[in-house]
This record gives sequence, C-alpha cells and structure tokens, in this order.
Amino acid sequence: MFIHPVTEDISLKLVGQEDAEELFTLVDESREHLREWLPWVDSMTDAEQYGPIIHAWLRQFAEEDGFQAGIMYKGDLVGFAGFHSINYANRQTSIGYWLAQDYQGKGIMTAVVSALVDYAFEGYDLHRVEIRCATENIRSQAVPERLGFKKEGVIRDGEFLYDHYHDLIVYGMLENEWKK
Repeated sequence: MFIHPVTEDISLKLVGQEDAEELFTLVDESREHLREWLPWVDSMTDAEQYGPIIHAWLRQFAEEDGFQAGIMYKGDLVGFAGFHSINYANRQTSIGYWLAQDYQGKGIMTAVVSALVDYAFEGYDLHRVEIRCATENIRSQAVPERLGFKKEGVIRDGEFLYDHYHDLIVYGMLENEWKK
C-alpha cells in the first residue's frame, strides 16, 4: 500500500476497504465541524457507503490521476488530502483537504499540503497547483497563504452547500514560484 512520509509524525496513506469503519468514525465524530464546509458529509451515514468511494480512490491512484490519501498523525487517521484529478494536457491539478476538528492548529495540514505540492511538481511534473477555499473558511485559507500561494480571485457562488451557495477563493502556485 502507498504510504508517503511527510514528517516524523505525519504521513499520507492510501486507504483500503479495511479502513472504511475508521474513516466513517472520524467523519462522524467531526460531522458538525466538517459539514460547515464539505457538501458530502450528510450523505455519509454508515461505513459501508465508503466502499465504492474507496474503490474509486484506488482506481484514481492506479490510473495515475492523482490520489486521495488518509492523513496519519502519530499512527492515527486524522483527515484526508489529495489531488482532485490531473490535467496532463495543461500540467495542472487542484488539491483538496480536510482535518478532524481535534487535530487543527498543529501544523499538520500545512505540512501535508506542502508535501502534496512537492509531489505535484516533482512526481507528476506539473506546472500549476490550485486550491479553492470558502471565503469564510479562514483556517483553510491559512494553509495556501502560509505556503506562498497567490490569491487569484473569487468564484461567486462557487459551491452549493446543503441549502446555500458560498463563494470560493482561488489560490494558485506555479512550479517556478514554489520554494522548498
């Protein structure tokens, strides 16, 4: 199974079907926190629903179209991060991420996203990485801002979230701008 070390305490791990219960429990324990920003949370009501999703994530990795990986912190699953897909014709991708509420503020996501940007530019030989965050999600915005991403604009009503639209800030990083 694919495991990508990030720091001594943090790694990215492809999850398998055997991880469905742990993933469901993590989402369920942070449900109120996560649903504020993620449109899929309410639809995930039991571990079995992750079966087809995990299968799709493994297929994405096998097809070299990026990956979705569990964030492991000191051996515990604490969130997810990965590439939505890869546009090889334009050498670009976008990164998505979420972290359980109890693990925020520890620098975990900044380290993870930094490792993903490295992987995009070095592993996939891409030219551009994009991150989109809700305009009200200050914690999520802090990650690309800490890493030197440029704020490129706002997509008005860019995502529907349960009963309303919210605006998304677009951040971009080009390979020649990336500082390691």
